[in-house]
Amino acid sequence: MDHSCDFSESDVEHEDIPPDPALQEICGSEVSTMTSFEKVSQGINHVEGGWAKMINADDTEVTARYKKKYLKDEHCQHTVMETAIKRTATSLSWHPLDYHKLAVAYSCLEFQRAPKNMSFDSYIWNIEICNKPEMTLKPISPLVCLEYNHKDTHILIGGSYNGQIGYWDTRSGSQPVQMSATEHSHKDPVYKVIWLQTKIGTETFSASTDGQVLFWDIRNMNEPTKRLVLDPSKKGNRENALGAVSMEFENSMAKFLVGTEQGLVVSCNRKLETTDDPIVCMYSGHHGPIYALQRNPFFPKNFLTVADWTARIWSEDIKESSIISNCFYRYHMTYLLDGCWSPVRPSVFFTVKMDGTLDVWDILFKPKDPILNLKVCDEALYSIRVRDKDSLVCCGSQLGTVRLLKMSPDLCTLQKNEKALVSEILEGQYRERHQMKHSSSVEDEGGKDDMEELLAYTEREFFETVEAEKKKIKDEEKERRSGMFCFQV
Repeated sequence: MDHSCDFSESDVEHEDIPPDPALQEICGSEVSTMTSFEKVSQGINHVEGGWAKMINADDTEVTARYKKKYLKDEHCQHTVMETAIKRTATSLSWHPLDYHKLAVAYSCLEFQRAPKNMSFDSYIWNIEICNKPEMTLKPISPLVCLEYNHKDTHILIGGSYNGQIGYWDTRSGSQPVQMSATEHSHKDPVYKVIWLQTKIGTETFSASTDGQVLFWDIRNMNEPTKRLVLDPSKKGNRENALGAVSMEFENSMAKFLVGTEQGLVVSCNRKLETTDDPIVCMYSGHHGPIYALQRNPFFPKNFLTVADWTARIWSEDIKESSIISNCFYRYHMTYLLDGCWSPVRPSVFFTVKMDGTLDVWDILFKPKDPILNLKVCDEALYSIRVRDKDSLVCCGSQLGTVRLLKMSPDLCTLQKNEKALVSEILEGQYRERHQMKHSSSVEDEGGKDDMEELLAYTEREFFETVEAEKKKIKDEEKERRSGMFCFQV
């Protein structure tokens, strides 16, 4: 039955009815022929909608338990954010110009344990609209890594779980513009892609656990333009190659760095075509895969590595050992899975761990312990990226949730004389490690006691150097700890 209303015109006579003077006497006061009113807007808070009958919506403890139980329900897991709940947020990339946009790659990294009918989609989010992605990227295999192009911000490059490389143009829709040919791609998952800072902005390179670094030009992705096999013997044998899980490239440096599954950092000549010896040297110090590798933005000769239970800071000129390590006194109790430098403070870096915590470190103030330890979630945190513009940090979890955290102003504001103090510390640590290296090369077994004494002296001098800065910052620690909040994307 049709209940719609039909409207039509008709002739209607209008009549003015004046007020009745008798009513004035009844009311005992003047009655105006015009009525005034005050308009009030009032919202309705639906506090009880959706709750089960036995749940008291006003009891916060009862409702919290009910929500926790419901979210564990299998039906809920299949209906609420199905595309993200079972996949890890493996890679994060901020838009270079529009600071509201964040590209997130989602993949299942557990070998042969991906759930049936798992979505391959990755997303671009607008952080002001957290319940729906702004755009969906549809690869032919789940993306493990994803990066914006700083030259043309409509372009993103992605590395897939099946080893292929693809790029997207957000003006062209969700499908990739080009994908690399399978026969010329990596044979294992691609864990890192980096854009080369060139004039045309179309060149990129990728690293994979198949032991190769491949160079590409997105104008023709039929095959790579260059290929490097990470064979320590320098014979180009893939059977002996080190599997790559992280990579770092700084345009001002002559070398690029590759972090491997075996705990080694491989330094490579960036101009492969002009050298017969592309592998320059290797840095040894970790016991497991190096998940994060980044040069200090202010002092690029020094780089950060995150692996196993530790984070270490290295000097490019000393390959035998790191110059600063936060495990100098003890190891963490849980695995570290990612890390990065602050883009605005040379002394600050971040690490995330398998227990869902975020640690903030300041080598000026507390090289031994984090200045902030924040429990972000109950699942492992696999990725972290700091926005260049300001104090916003994003962390990607094992279950696919991306959390945004805002730091206090002190953590994202360059402190007075900070660059000079950090430079002094890094140079001091370099000199001490260099002296230790020289001493160990000329001493025999009987020199062990002298080495321990030198190590103790190094530790003592380090803390004396930063004591003045430590006193200055100590009063600000409480403010830093209370100055962070988070919300979910």
